[in-house]
Parts: sequence; C-alpha cells; structure tokens
Amino acid sequence: MPRALVSPGIELEYEVFGEGDPLYLIMGLNTQMIAWPRELIDDLVERGYQVVRMDNRDIGLSTKTSGPPPLRRDVLASVVRPSRAKPDYLIADMAADIAGLIDHLGHSAVHVVGASMGGMIAQQLTIDHPDRVKSLCSIMSTTGRKTVGRVHPALLRKMPSTLLAVPPREREQRIEFAMRTLRMISGPHYDAARIRAIVEESVARSTDTIGGTRQLIAIGASPDRTAQLRSVTCPTLVIHGLKDQLVMPNGGIATARAIRHSRLLMFPDMAHDLPLPRLAEIAEAIDQNAARATTAHAA
Repeated sequence: MPRALVSPGIELEYEVFGEGDPLYLIMGLNTQMIAWPRELIDDLVERGYQVVRMDNRDIGLSTKTSGPPPLRRDVLASVVRPSRAKPDYLIADMAADIAGLIDHLGHSAVHVVGASMGGMIAQQLTIDHPDRVKSLCSIMSTTGRKTVGRVHPALLRKMPSTLLAVPPREREQRIEFAMRTLRMISGPHYDAARIRAIVEESVARSTDTIGGTRQLIAIGASPDRTAQLRSVTCPTLVIHGLKDQLVMPNGGIATARAIRHSRLLMFPDMAHDLPLPRLAEIAEAIDQNAARATTAHAA
C-alpha cells in the first residue's frame, strides 16, 4: 500500500478503493484502517464513491512519534487536568494530516466519515478546512466537551486498568488483550471470529504498542470543539449506538445539537462498534447525507 508525506516528518499509509466521488474513512483510537469493514467499503464503492482509508499517525504503518513513551501520569493528566498534559500532538494536528492526504491525492473536496477518535478528527478537519469537506459523518464520537461522551461508570469499573494500560508486546498476549477490550465495548452483534481476524492482521502489520497511548493523550488534551462546530454548514450525519459505554450516547447527541441542520441516527443494538447487521443502513445513511451536499451545490 502507498504512503503519503502529509506534513513535515509525517507519512500516512493509505488505501484507495474504486473510482468516483472521494469519501475518506478515518478510524479511531489505537485502531488501524483495516478495522473498517470491507462490506461497508464495498457498498460505498458500489454507490459511486472512491473510498480512501488510512492509518492515522502513530498506528499501523504510518509514522510513529519518536522519543520516550508517555508516562501513566501523562495519560491521567490529559483526562483530569488537560492543561497539565504533555501531548506530542493534538486532534487538530491529526486533522491537518488528513488535509495533507487530500492534497496529496489531488482531491479538491471530499466526504468525510470518522469513527470514535476518527469522528473527532473529521469534526476538526471540517472546522479547520470547511472548503475541503463536502459532507461530514461522525460515528460514535463526541464534541470534546468533558461533560459528554464520557466512559460509562459501569464500563470504567470493569476495565479501569485496561483503559490506561499499554498492550503487551508478546503476540498471543497482545491478541487476547485486544479481544478482551473489544468484547467489553462491543454490542450484541459481537462476532469473535471476525474480530480476531482483524486483530491478528493488525498485530502482524505493526508491533508498536505505544502509539495508542499518545493518541489518547491527544484526545484528552485537545480543546472542546462545541463552539466551533456551530459554524459547520456542510451536510452532517451523526451516528451513535444507544448501548455505547465507551463514548456515551450523549456525546453523539451533543454533536448533533452543536451542528445546525445535522441529522442524528441512533441504533438500539449498537455499542462502540460497527455491527455487521447495521452496515447496509449505515452505508445508506452516509450516501443520503453525501447526496445532500450534491443537492445543495446544484441549488
């Protein structure tokens, strides 16, 4: 797969599917681009989109930040006292990476779909580069306001150490660590065999275990986007699962409230995952939202 120099010292690994109207898929915290379901990608390609997915910085095959690994207290500071956090970068820098990829691929403007942290990046990209975003879809994400989109207390009790832990380096232990984590945040359509295949491929692609921690600090240290989201005018779709305990549904509700004329789609059987039985509906909703951009431009 190709790599693009998107900013000084930062290269993103990316993959392109199909031809047509460009649509970028931005994945979430500590998750490689291969986690985007191929069923969703194939559906979008059939609908006439050129789908681009990428590894964010510090994950997969994209550039890793050099220097000593973050300390546990750095992670805690980013959550409890962001002003004292020591991030290597912020969500805005990751959004600038995507803008650089858009330039590299020669696209003037694109549809953007982001999941979890990817939704935060997509929101920031739309705020900072409104002329480059035709439509926005924010999935299981939040605004950055500390009072919404928090981890549910019940989940926090189950996995307090897991949320802050650095994954083990040994292959089988790392796979089991990821499987336990993903099972805790997934909904009723969790498919262990399907998830294991993605996890095993992810571990084979990259042995890095620090990048996700740096990304987590970037999330905590980044400012609230609520006020800036009120300036977003492109067609916006917000998708959230009612069973999501990692980013509680009020994060999605707050996002939809902040963006005027946005549409909110909530699934009762979805948690912090992209369940196979809902992928067709998600693709249809993304397509309808993107069509609003085409209609608005034609008008």
